[in-house]
Amino acid sequence: MKYRLRTFLLATGGFVAALVIAAIIATYVVLQPERFTSLLQARAKAAGLSLTLASPATPTLWPSPALELDGVTLRLPDGGTPLVVASRGKLVLPWRTLMGRDTSISRLEVEGARIDMDAVSAYLDTLPKRPSTAGAALPTIDAGFHISRGTLLRGNRLVLSNVEADAGRLASGRRFSLSLAAATDDGHPYQLVLATLPTLRDGVLTLDDLTLDMASPEHFETNLKGSALWRGGADVGASLAGRLSLEKMASYAMLLNVTPANQEDPLYIALKLDGETGHADLRVPPLALADWWAGVQAGSAPALPPALGSADVEAVDAGSVQVKGLRIRATPNVPVSASSSAPASGSK
Repeated sequence: MKYRLRTFLLATGGFVAALVIAAIIATYVVLQPERFTSLLQARAKAAGLSLTLASPATPTLWPSPALELDGVTLRLPDGGTPLVVASRGKLVLPWRTLMGRDTSISRLEVEGARIDMDAVSAYLDTLPKRPSTAGAALPTIDAGFHISRGTLLRGNRLVLSNVEADAGRLASGRRFSLSLAAATDDGHPYQLVLATLPTLRDGVLTLDDLTLDMASPEHFETNLKGSALWRGGADVGASLAGRLSLEKMASYAMLLNVTPANQEDPLYIALKLDGETGHADLRVPPLALADWWAGVQAGSAPALPPALGSADVEAVDAGSVQVKGLRIRATPNVPVSASSSAPASGSK
């Protein structure tokens, strides 16, 4: 009896071992890692970039077909600072890939990615400029992606650390969501969650059922809902409403509108706040604001951001920016003026 049991166990073990070996061989033969590596490199080349791996991709079957990538580097073909360097990557594939013909990717996972914004900016400058009369566009993302333990740099300067990002497939008529969490160089954590239904038709992009949640624990939380529209160029419009809650302070009803540029006025973002501890009705040109922020980052002399309207707020605590007793009065023909019982602290 014991002899028969031992014979049965040995036979079963041998059968299972044979299946495992056959599965490993089939994984390499069917998935053919080199074809997916070539596919990635071809897509990068089509975008004007060069992609390299520290070692050949390794296929796996559990919990789903995938290719493990080691030492991913993305840079311009002529060299220079890499746009992205990641310690590890993973291509999650649909099960139909095992049939041997499908080369689609269902998800891209990247771990330990270092993204250099200066290199990304230099790459964007090489792309053809879109005509100002061109309609809206929606960059399709065939596969979702996930980034963990990421770092955002500008040259040798740290911008964001502990970056965690997750997004689904981006396509017209398909619900899209994006979540992002990161910490600034001074350690303040921030979170953002966006969800919408994008639709691109006849050069017009609409973002329906748009929700935008932003927060910095122990400082503020914003929850907005609405819609947005883009017809190309600076023809952008949006209307979002919700609440802004400041930690240990009263909350504010919040209204955010974006008005497109015309022959007289630039693109404006209008912000209205209404609460027990303050009110604000401001318009900010985002392009001028970007120039102001670049100057701040470059170490220019302190200056108030470009804005029109008025604000009376007891306190603002947005993590790295803290202001008390804020008073602003600004009109199109009068420079921005403000008073504050305490200067901004920790602003970046």
